[in-house]
Amino acid sequence: MAAEPQTTDHRKRPRRRGDALIAAILHATVEELEERGYAALTMEGVAERARASKASLYRRWPTRAELVMDAVYSVIPDPEELPDTGELRGDLVSVLRRTARLLDGPAGQALRGLMAEVLPSPERVGQVRAHAQGRGRQMMEEVTRRAVARGEISPDAVTPRRMEVGQAMLRNHFLFHHEPISDAMVETIVDEVLLPLFHTMPQGPST
Repeated sequence: MAAEPQTTDHRKRPRRRGDALIAAILHATVEELEERGYAALTMEGVAERARASKASLYRRWPTRAELVMDAVYSVIPDPEELPDTGELRGDLVSVLRRTARLLDGPAGQALRGLMAEVLPSPERVGQVRAHAQGRGRQMMEEVTRRAVARGEISPDAVTPRRMEVGQAMLRNHFLFHHEPISDAMVETIVDEVLLPLFHTMPQGPST
């Protein structure tokens, strides 16, 4: 008769601390999102996959939403690492394609789950917004900074609201159409919306 599998006890494994522990937890969270989705993700499941204690999760992330947000941000590229194509159009296409690919993976699972969980509660929406790192906006800021430095666009054409347009259109399509975002759609957004927008001077004070 085959021996029954033994339950793994995280207390008997080598203990990790600091950055190594955090990296393991975030990686485990991303894997749980990929395999189980946001609705089925639990702190217990993440702890087991990460070979960590639940206490180590709750000390850093009081809620599942905060843990998932940090896990998603951990797989988003640093804005300064974006490839420089030498032109605004190419840079914008590159940024939006990256966002589209992220939405097609664990980040998309997290976004749909978070929206369903927090939208009924204005307080929860505020907590999530306060925890957000704005990485998509930072990527847009980087590519427009390069465009200004190259003399392609005026710095006055780069306003806070314009920084949000492209990413917001991708999120809207993803949330309401439930289908992958194609390269053709990315290029349409860039050519028909973003390039004309950044080549047009704003009317009145930007807000």
